[in-house]
Amino acid sequence: MVSKIKQLSLGVLLACTASAAHADIRFNGFASIQGGTTLSSSDRLYGYDNEIDFKNESLFALQTQADLGDRLSVTAQLMGRGSNDFNAEFEWAYLTYELNNQTRINAGRLRTPFYRYSDFMDVGYAYDWARVPNSVYNLDFNNLEGVSLVRFGQLGNVDSSLQFIVGSYSGITNITPTPADVSIERAAGATWELTQGSFSTRVAYLTGKLTMVDQDGELSGLLALLSQSGFADTANQISIDDASSIFMGLALGYDNGSMVVSGEIVRARVSNSVIPTQNGFYLSAGYRINSYTPFVSFERRDNDAKAEIYQNLAESNPFRPGVMMAVESFNTKRDTWNLGSRYDFHPSAALKVQFSSEKDKVADRRDQLLTVGIDLVF
Repeated sequence: MVSKIKQLSLGVLLACTASAAHADIRFNGFASIQGGTTLSSSDRLYGYDNEIDFKNESLFALQTQADLGDRLSVTAQLMGRGSNDFNAEFEWAYLTYELNNQTRINAGRLRTPFYRYSDFMDVGYAYDWARVPNSVYNLDFNNLEGVSLVRFGQLGNVDSSLQFIVGSYSGITNITPTPADVSIERAAGATWELTQGSFSTRVAYLTGKLTMVDQDGELSGLLALLSQSGFADTANQISIDDASSIFMGLALGYDNGSMVVSGEIVRARVSNSVIPTQNGFYLSAGYRINSYTPFVSFERRDNDAKAEIYQNLAESNPFRPGVMMAVESFNTKRDTWNLGSRYDFHPSAALKVQFSSEKDKVADRRDQLLTVGIDLVF
């Protein structure tokens, strides 16, 4: 799959280069320069510890779009993340064909439209927080290779944007306790966003067939032992192999130029696997005072481990402790408060300060983080 992505990216660049003499080529970009530190030597949050770190969440991106004429265009986006030593990788690389003024088709490497801010979740300048709420924006499958159909229109005085998407994904995920190789086949879904004046709402529904294999081999080894020892049913309840998955999301927003309120609630289910139902939401409110926007937000992630998997095993079963550990490792209950402010000191740049306090109810610990950064577009 990696080679296919590289081939696709190369094809997009060749399309830009070959058509340079005839295409209208535009370049733009964005960047985040962010530093943070936790408030205690024992705190760990979003990749930070109590050593000041300006690399973890910083990033730089360059996007090019070439209008090839006759309603055909090509878009490519290169991004370097500090967490990856700023090694540039293609986030987007796709072709767009406009069927008419209201309908377009995109094909290539696309952003998976899970969330309200999916298309610009890396563009910090587009929102007031230091980062999108982690309790909701926690799926690693941000891109997929596929095709989407987007339809813009009006329903009376309501602006409508309807999107259908199909494709697949292959990569590495960290939604499991340890990194895992993941693939999603037959991914398909739709989103619908409606806007009227200061109000907006968005719904999302996506499905796919999910397969995961842990990289350290611990879970795979446990599954093999269970199968070989006559507990194939338990192994099947744990394994994540071509499992049916569903994602549902609802977002609401209000922005009258002064008051800014937004919220999202999401749920993801993976049938017949150890992964529990993923539940998350956030609610955020801010108020613009000239160039300043102080805000406060609350977010929650609540995933109940599928305890019935190990409860069906006898307490004397030698595999019960290992199964219990594997199942409970997915148990997640976290509440997070964020308090911060955005200062637009330049038409293309914003200074942000944010304090985050997360309570992990499973581990019974609280982690606190202070971040300061500048988001800009160019």
